Amino acid sequence: MGELTWHEAIQHVLAENGEPMHYQDITDRIIDLDLRSNYGATPRRTVNSHLSMAIKRDPATSPYEKVSKATFALRTLPSPSTSLEQPSSRLSIDGEVDSGVEDTDLEEVGLIQAFGMYWQRDAVHWRNNPPILGRQQIGAETVDFSKQLGVYLLHDGREVTYVGRSIDRPMGQRLYEHTKDRLQARWNRFSWFGLLRVTEDGQLLETQATLSIELVAVTLEAVLIEGLEPRQNRRRGDGFNATEYLQAEDPEIQRRQTHQLLDSLKSKL
Repeated sequence: MGELTWHEAIQHVLAENGEPMHYQDITDRIIDLDLRSNYGATPRRTVNSHLSMAIKRDPATSPYEKVSKATFALRTLPSPSTSLEQPSSRLSIDGEVDSGVEDTDLEEVGLIQAFGMYWQRDAVHWRNNPPILGRQQIGAETVDFSKQLGVYLLHDGREVTYVGRSIDRPMGQRLYEHTKDRLQARWNRFSWFGLLRVTEDGQLLETQATLSIELVAVTLEAVLIEGLEPRQNRRRGDGFNATEYLQAEDPEIQRRQTHQLLDSLKSKL
């Protein structure tokens, strides 16, 4: 299947499914079907942006309709082949996301923009300001979270051994310091909750969040639920829509392991 624009891919998936879908499920299916060769660093946000922008620009002629929170459907449901060969002539926007899309057009995220859970200490090549690499999902581009700001937890297995914040110094620097201080032998995993949002090209940017007592309370509840995993809490905190990122191993680790293996083989010759 040839390279599709984001809108062609979205319409293909919605037509194939035949019923409303959450934008995250639409994104996952686009990647599963390999409908594009480049997904950027934030494919879910990109899909949500295209859907929201198409509806906002011209609700009457948009090929999509929003049926509930973060859930979309086609106004008409052509067959997948029709969607691919003859994209809707009503589609007025195509290609990449318009940089003018505002956060208010998208699903409310809250104070926490991104987070990672139980990332492995051994998957980071530790040095001063090390890359802390992750991706939104398989197929997405890798993002370096070393400059992320927010709060983090150190774990020994599943137990939380330390809670810290990265405000005056970014997360990569703070975590590196814990490989040298009194906590160095007391953690093997870490979790983090970031205040900076991730752009499509993998950059970290500040957001203009309007603070309120409710927003702060929701954020605190969500961080505690995610970080401590209380047995009686069977869901996330209300309003917690931050994107979870999966850890990606630093390529330098694999390179060093390969060099060590070659050196070991040479020594035996």
